[in-house]
Amino acid sequence: MREFNYQRAQDVAGALALLDDEPEARFLGGGTNLVDLMKLGVERPARLLDVRGLPFNRIEVTEDGRLRIGATVTNSDLAVHPEVRRCYPALPQTVLAGVSGQLRNMATVGGNLLQRTRCGYFADVTKPCNKRVPGSGCPAVEGEHRNHAILGASEHCVATHPSDMGVALTAFDAVVSYETAGGPGELPLADFYMPVGDSPHRETALPPGALITGVTLPPTPVAARSRYRKVRERASYAFAIGSVAAALDVRDGVVGDVRLAFGAVASRPWRAREAERVLTGAPADLESFAAAAVAELAAARPLPHNAYKVPLMRDLVVAVLTELTEESDR
Repeated sequence: MREFNYQRAQDVAGALALLDDEPEARFLGGGTNLVDLMKLGVERPARLLDVRGLPFNRIEVTEDGRLRIGATVTNSDLAVHPEVRRCYPALPQTVLAGVSGQLRNMATVGGNLLQRTRCGYFADVTKPCNKRVPGSGCPAVEGEHRNHAILGASEHCVATHPSDMGVALTAFDAVVSYETAGGPGELPLADFYMPVGDSPHRETALPPGALITGVTLPPTPVAARSRYRKVRERASYAFAIGSVAAALDVRDGVVGDVRLAFGAVASRPWRAREAERVLTGAPADLESFAAAAVAELAAARPLPHNAYKVPLMRDLVVAVLTELTEESDR
């Protein structure tokens, strides 16, 4: 590991100034991803700026009914917050499905969104990787890609985004707030992650030197009837090989409103807008659910060893939507 300086940020302006003075510095939240990558030599910051003391550790309801979640709120605090559990139940389910209790106590909301890919080639500095070294190649295309992307990938990168939390936040139209030396800004989560294209090393649309301050969820009545389902290769905590965040409102047997997002199938949480379009106004039954999943997955371009994800995601969508429909009938 490269030697580095450690400093605690006292205020936002000071943190931004320190990062501006030291281009190789990085903000540190819980460190559950960044520190691991430093140990591997993937990340090599000259300085860590600890932002956990900044005033972003609250969850509050705004006057207009939005839910604001501070960037340094821990995953544990998010999972047990009564307003989050009442209005967006799929969100705490993503946290509880994600990691161990020890990691939840450390990991932060802002850091969760900035997780790097879990691709083995990315984590191995002896191998080429376009995310680490642009233009060096993507050996996963011809190599080990069983858990990699089937949607939105390119010849330059087929890795997936590891966040569980980001899947539910994407389904619920979350907005990311940040601060820069030039002032505050916002990015809808739908625009937060960059398409892979030919520049997979550019992962987010955050301006250089930006500090995430929070995530805001709009009032979304359908989100109160939501669920997150994750498929993984072992019962203990592990990264998903496929996941779905879904919210469903059924009226007189017809889908009135629906939200769907997929995880572990693309380089970013994947909003299933085509599936939502097909479902809205359709009968709430197995045939409609399957047709919506098939419509969304028509864009899938699986590799030789991850084609299993297409039927897996289809069946997962049908199962989750069926469970939500049965709950609404009670």
